[in-house]
Amino acid sequence: MQSHRHQSLEEINQSVAVPDVHQTAFWRKFLAYSGPGALVAVGYMDPGNWLTSLAGGGQFQYRLLAVLALAIIVAMFMQGLAIRLGVVARQDLAQAIASKLPRPVRYAAWILNEVAMMATDMTGVIGTAIALKMLFGLPLLAGILLTIADVLVVLLFLRFGIRRVEVIVLVAILTVGIIFGIEVGRAHVQFGNVLLGLVPTPLIVKNHTALVLSLGILGATIMPHNLYLHSSLAQSRRYDYHNPAQVTEALRFANWDSTVHLIAAFLINALLLVLGGTLFFGHTNALASLQAVFDGLKSTTVVGALASPVMSWLFALALLITGLISSITSTLAGQIVMEGYLHIRLPLWQRRLLTRAVTLIPILIIGMLVGFSDAAFENLIIYAQVALSIALPFTLLPLVALTNDASLMKAHVNRPAVTWVGYGLAGIITVLNIYLVYSLF
Repeated sequence: MQSHRHQSLEEINQSVAVPDVHQTAFWRKFLAYSGPGALVAVGYMDPGNWLTSLAGGGQFQYRLLAVLALAIIVAMFMQGLAIRLGVVARQDLAQAIASKLPRPVRYAAWILNEVAMMATDMTGVIGTAIALKMLFGLPLLAGILLTIADVLVVLLFLRFGIRRVEVIVLVAILTVGIIFGIEVGRAHVQFGNVLLGLVPTPLIVKNHTALVLSLGILGATIMPHNLYLHSSLAQSRRYDYHNPAQVTEALRFANWDSTVHLIAAFLINALLLVLGGTLFFGHTNALASLQAVFDGLKSTTVVGALASPVMSWLFALALLITGLISSITSTLAGQIVMEGYLHIRLPLWQRRLLTRAVTLIPILIIGMLVGFSDAAFENLIIYAQVALSIALPFTLLPLVALTNDASLMKAHVNRPAVTWVGYGLAGIITVLNIYLVYSLF
């Protein structure tokens, strides 16, 4: 067994000053702690979420909004546990798990999580490449290879410091939200039916397609890399962790930050689902792929008088933005996993190149075997969700166990009800993911 030896993401650990615990200005404290939630929220808006939300709306109009809301509530609970581990124990999830495992098991856990990190990166690569094709007519192969250059974007952003990166990501999220707000605003949305969609319906379990799509929404929403990432980013604030009152306050505002940004992620995914439900319900062929949605938004045959090249272009721009900013979070999450499980620290540019090079290998192999087409690559996104589903129980169960460890968490150990809810949710998600894998294959 190996003990915790260094700070998580040492370059940014305790790098952001926060107000003293005795200061009472709520908004000043909220703004000081706000930021990590934005980076985590990016993981809830990747192309996997786009596909499941658009498909859910196209096939069942607004009736799967309840599933999306439930998935975000579960995500809030799990992200809250990750925050608690980071703030109280001063360890990220990878460090905390690794400290409990013998070396062979630790290496196996690292391999499993590296596969999950690569699956996460794969969705960003494919989403970016498809967006470049939509916007500039770039062949998919060229777009995929061009994503190697996003290491320069990541390095440029990280040179600004984590605080500026958080602001850049927040602006990107707001931009995407505004784009989809405009697109939904132009559509003739049935707001009464949207509100009804937030009420769970028996259709979800009675209809096999609806059930599989619902499981896909859950699988695309709750992902391992977000939990690793949040447990580390929660330590970026320079609070006095020897002061119990300051630790309690850090937990409070970190959870506020997480909740606000996860609500924003829910709204963006809900806008996608509503867009699919309003424009494409009854035209499910238009939702065969992201490219088909792009084409459908400017097709009078599909969306009638609402068709507009501008709306189509904005859709592609939003996809490009989310693909690029996901590079930042996947790089940081990959570094956390490598440092925590192997105690190996690489410069972020080396980590980025390593991750991207390994991610490109299966993409290029599959492309050469079946052709570089939108359908083939979007199937890859689905299989990436399967890889994440398999890795998820090995992340959720240890997270609940660690936050239930009184020797680690002291006064902030889980209450019994939290532990039972945590294990219950982890068990349910595990069973649902097994069923999802079974359904896909």
